[in-house]
Amino acid sequence: MSVVVDALGKQCPIPVVMAKKALAELQTPDTLEILVDNEAAVQNLSKLAASCQLPVRAEKTGEKRFSVTMEVSAPVRPAEETVCAPDARGDLVVAVGSNCMGNGEETLGKALMKGFLYAVSQLPALPKTILFYNSGAYLTCAGSDSLEDLKFMEAQGVEIRTCGTCLDFYKLKETLAVGSITNMYAIAETLAAAGKVIKP
Repeated sequence: MSVVVDALGKQCPIPVVMAKKALAELQTPDTLEILVDNEAAVQNLSKLAASCQLPVRAEKTGEKRFSVTMEVSAPVRPAEETVCAPDARGDLVVAVGSNCMGNGEETLGKALMKGFLYAVSQLPALPKTILFYNSGAYLTCAGSDSLEDLKFMEAQGVEIRTCGTCLDFYKLKETLAVGSITNMYAIAETLAAAGKVIKP
């Protein structure tokens, strides 16, 4: 049974302070879930988990509602200092036009793409937006191996947008599992306004 900390309505550093107190009180392996209502809290709780070397998951569960889950396998002593960093999103846009990375063997390409999206989720400055189009649409739908990483980023404020025409073409619209549906005009606008674009 997980320990739940309700930090809804609390601004930084309060959610981090509440999480640290809960971590210090855990004496046996357990799951700690912190509920918050802003992306900055998700980012700072994720950094707290990393500093304690704890596996962490973050997910957007509703409008302005997020869940951050830490897996605690042994007693933890978080550092005394509580630092709340500013929003970690930069002006980077990632454009994903395929469910494979590079040209060649499909199995390898899919594995590389999964690794790439995980690596993006661990960047010090997260992208502002990740766009998915053509067969890249498969990556935001049920069955994708990257859903957990994408949900983790979405919970920290990264915009996950998938081309609606592409979802229709591949008959995937009903299985979209993360982010929102967009159109080609909005994709063009987002790319044009980006400070930097990466296309894997």
